[in-house]
Amino acid sequence: MATSFWAGKAAKYSISVLVFLSLAVSGASAAEPRQARDELKAFPEAPAGQQRHVIFLAKRSDEDARRVGVIVGRTELVDCNRHTFGSQLEKRTVDGWGYDYYVVTGVGVVASTRMACPDNTKKKTFVRSSDEPLLRYNSRLPLVVFAPVDVEIRYRIWRAGRERTTD
Repeated sequence: MATSFWAGKAAKYSISVLVFLSLAVSGASAAEPRQARDELKAFPEAPAGQQRHVIFLAKRSDEDARRVGVIVGRTELVDCNRHTFGSQLEKRTVDGWGYDYYVVTGVGVVASTRMACPDNTKKKTFVRSSDEPLLRYNSRLPLVVFAPVDVEIRYRIWRAGRERTTD
């Protein structure tokens, strides 16, 4: 009899803890999108045929030693050759705010090395643009990139090594 009494109390307590934790987690996740929306108010919406990509960078103590490598690409059906295409990443400024954002322009057709493939099979793969700029790392503002709908934006964080002297 005593076992069922304590089992009931433990179940009631654990349910209360679960409800509290779920409310706390949902409140934290609800605050994050609202803050993100507030930070993006200054930036324009994506025009027709374009998509807005937003990268939020983590705050770091050594931001001057870091860069963001922006990779523009798209998924294509390709053979065994090396493939690439041309594009540019234009820097623009939000009027009245002074915030920078980037627009992918001049997206060209896919070029390849055109060597003979032994099996003539094709596979879907991510084809990168020939231009992969390194941008300033700034965690205080989101990195906003506008690109055509069929273009994907990926990124890498680069960190500088220690400074060295010349011989």
